[in-house]
Amino acid sequence: MKVSIITAVFNGSETIEDCIKSIHTQTHPDIEHIIIDGGSTDGTIEIIKNHKDKISRFISEKDNGLYDAMNKGIRLAKGDLIGFLNADDIYYNEDVISQATALVQKDCLQALYGDLIYIDRMNPNKVVRYWRPGRYKAGAFYSGWVPPHPTFFCRKEIFERFGYFNDKLKIAADFELMLRFIEKNKIKVGYLPKIIVKMRTGGKANVIRGIMKGNSEIIKSFRLNGLHISAKFFVQKPITKINQLFKKVKALQ
Repeated sequence: MKVSIITAVFNGSETIEDCIKSIHTQTHPDIEHIIIDGGSTDGTIEIIKNHKDKISRFISEKDNGLYDAMNKGIRLAKGDLIGFLNADDIYYNEDVISQATALVQKDCLQALYGDLIYIDRMNPNKVVRYWRPGRYKAGAFYSGWVPPHPTFFCRKEIFERFGYFNDKLKIAADFELMLRFIEKNKIKVGYLPKIIVKMRTGGKANVIRGIMKGNSEIIKSFRLNGLHISAKFFVQKPITKINQLFKKVKALQ
């Protein structure tokens, strides 16, 4: 099974090399790495070019934000299965993609997700939070459940059937896409109970203003898909994040 990994980046010179190496060292034999750069000016492009032998496709041009960049990558992808690894993130180990594809093929899945750990931006060995979503149950999105987007692998045919990222949403387009695929259209999704991605802390959705805008976009996501959101979502969601903090000690065991 051919796998396409899409990396969207803009001025990510501090971390893009780790991301590239993380994908290049995967044991799965058939991976294409597509990098979509938004016109970086900090040396990111030079770093990417230094690793051109590890990259299948590279585009650098002005875009309409992260999700527009991801959509460009999806259109270019030749893999049966598509995953996303942003410039700040790295895979937990070299067998992640092999394990993901094995489960997709074994259970005839249309998509798959797993666990994620947040790591300190300056100290990648320090675990800040452990996001263990567990298995999906019908209606879970209404209660604040959502799988970690960086761990989400999905067959390209599902994007072609149900659409790409809604790039009019600037923070929650990943949530909207998974809501649309999993909750609304009931695709067959599986859970790999292993840590898949290490994600550095920081980012637009983690500041106060970003949280407020993100919640507004979540409400809009439900409406766009003709689904009803209740107050329970916004009660349960922060409780889930608090639980992630208590799980961090066990994350690397």
